[in-house]
Amino acid sequence: MSEPKKSRAGRSRARRILMQALYQALLSEQTLSDIQGQFEEDSQLENVDREFFDALIAEVDRRRSDFDEVIGRLADRPVTQIDPVECAVLYGAMAELSARSDVPYRVVINEAVSLAKRFGGTEGHRYVNAVLDRAAVELRPEETTGTG
Repeated sequence: MSEPKKSRAGRSRARRILMQALYQALLSEQTLSDIQGQFEEDSQLENVDREFFDALIAEVDRRRSDFDEVIGRLADRPVTQIDPVECAVLYGAMAELSARSDVPYRVVINEAVSLAKRFGGTEGHRYVNAVLDRAAVELRPEETTGTG
């Protein structure tokens, strides 16, 4: 059963705001909780699936070093050399692949690729797609191989 249209839109907005928050964190010395507070003060979280956003930002905050290890192993360069937009998209998608098994892995990847196309470099979406395809096999083997 697919999620209602309103829920899909709220989750898409949550992914976009998460990417913006992660991008800001990558470029500044601010913590994710500080940035999250700024987004709340600026009313940027209106019409966002808050439970979904809060769960993903907490997952990135908690597991960022784990994600660095996985991304670094699956990518062709160290995480520190990945463009900040693509890196922010990857962190958000890694959190979703890890913590939100209720969302099909293909949806996670497609949403991440859309964000990378919209906000990233010219071919950044291809890079994001390749890394997340590999990550999905590791993080959701039963779903990606069809054995689950």
